Amino acid sequence: MDNNPTERETEILKVLWELEEGSVRAVHEKLESISGLHFNTVQTQLRIMDEKGLVSHRRDGRTFLYRPLCTREQVSSQFLHRVYDGAVNELVLNMLNSEKLSERDLRDLESLIAEAREQKASRRKRGN
Repeated sequence: MDNNPTERETEILKVLWELEEGSVRAVHEKLESISGLHFNTVQTQLRIMDEKGLVSHRRDGRTFLYRPLCTREQVSSQFLHRVYDGAVNELVLNMLNSEKLSERDLRDLESLIAEAREQKASRRKRGN
């Protein structure tokens, strides 16, 4: 995926990641209360995203059903490289300094880091 999604496209992708596949109406219903976007705006945005290769569609009768062509991980990775030049440490430090994290959030992060270390060590052992 060469095209970086805009902020609005990312919001639409979040809905599609949750739905896995959805009509304009389904996406609009999920977004309307959050963003106030009109149906036609969502429809136009999905068409543009289809042209950009961010989503694809199939026809089900008269309805187009859209599905994401990129994963959360791909978009996150692109963001990391675009904004932080791939520097994970800088991203995490900025997040820790700018967010009000609870003790539970910090424990959860520590747990995720420990799990990532174990997975990496396990992959290394299998590779040898």
